[in-house]
Amino acid sequence: MKVKLSLVVILLSTFQFVSAQTSNPALTKVDRIRLAEAFRIGDELGDRVWKHWRNAPFAVLLVTPEYEFLIRHPQPSADFSPLGYDRTLKSNVFFRKRTQRTDLLAAMPAIKGSSISTIVVGTAENTSARASTPWVVSLLHEHFHQLQSSQSNYYAEVNGLNLSRGDQSGMWMLNFAFPYRSAEVQERFAALSRLLLDTLEASGQANFSNQLAAYLEARRAFEQTLSPDDYRYFSFQLWQEGIARYTEYKIAQLASAQYKPAAKFRALEDFTLFEQAARATRERIYDQLRTMKLGDAGRTAFYPFGAAEGLLLDRINPRWRERYFVEKFDLGRYLRAANSSRRGRGE
Repeated sequence: MKVKLSLVVILLSTFQFVSAQTSNPALTKVDRIRLAEAFRIGDELGDRVWKHWRNAPFAVLLVTPEYEFLIRHPQPSADFSPLGYDRTLKSNVFFRKRTQRTDLLAAMPAIKGSSISTIVVGTAENTSARASTPWVVSLLHEHFHQLQSSQSNYYAEVNGLNLSRGDQSGMWMLNFAFPYRSAEVQERFAALSRLLLDTLEASGQANFSNQLAAYLEARRAFEQTLSPDDYRYFSFQLWQEGIARYTEYKIAQLASAQYKPAAKFRALEDFTLFEQAARATRERIYDQLRTMKLGDAGRTAFYPFGAAEGLLLDRINPRWRERYFVEKFDLGRYLRAANSSRRGRGE
């Protein structure tokens, strides 16, 4: 009898081991809560920052050390296997073995055979966000890139900039030969960054109009130091990446004032208030304007600069976002038009 019982125990243990080895992977509880919070904020607050933001795709490829999980994507490629419908995420979920880096945080057409922009992102612990609330805010930064690229004429107008120089992969957006190492460009950009910060900090003061005029004059002078192609690239990066950083701040600010995080999200060990995320993002924009060196930072120097111009536009023309998807790729045009209107009103 003891022999038979031992045999049953062995067989049962073997069955459980095989089942564990052949069962499908699963999203962790923490990752599901974080993703659900990002989707919920996008649904509840997105359109208050940008008109029709909810209509943009919000496809996500979550990269974990072993697997990648595809959520809210209507066209999964054949290398994904289904996990079923997740009611918390309100989406079918698919998985495959990991193919991407675990520290990625980017929006791009990442699924074979599909042009849909997908956020490819590692878990909070493996990305620069490090914790749940900053990770959710960063995800919404990338979701704004999905709104940009989902515009019907986006790719045609990007191609119309004539900056690709034969590159059909889109990598020119990262690798364009901007004169980051030019001593003159570095010096003028650093001075312009400080002047932009001074202008923002003068908001509400008696000298604001004079400060704004001085900034716009210096901006025109900076433009004249660049070739037409270099200025178009500079303007494109401010429009695309700078305003994504601005949006990251605005959505965190709005969430801190008009949004109640879900109970499960608040219960996470690393939860912090969205007010803290908004303040940290704003402080980073200001600090980088003071300290970031173009020669060292390269393209990423345009992120805080463009975000700061977005904040300045909020000050001089709160309706500027209505023009953003109509007159693309040149924040300077919005600034000049807003300043002209101010002068016309005698401000």
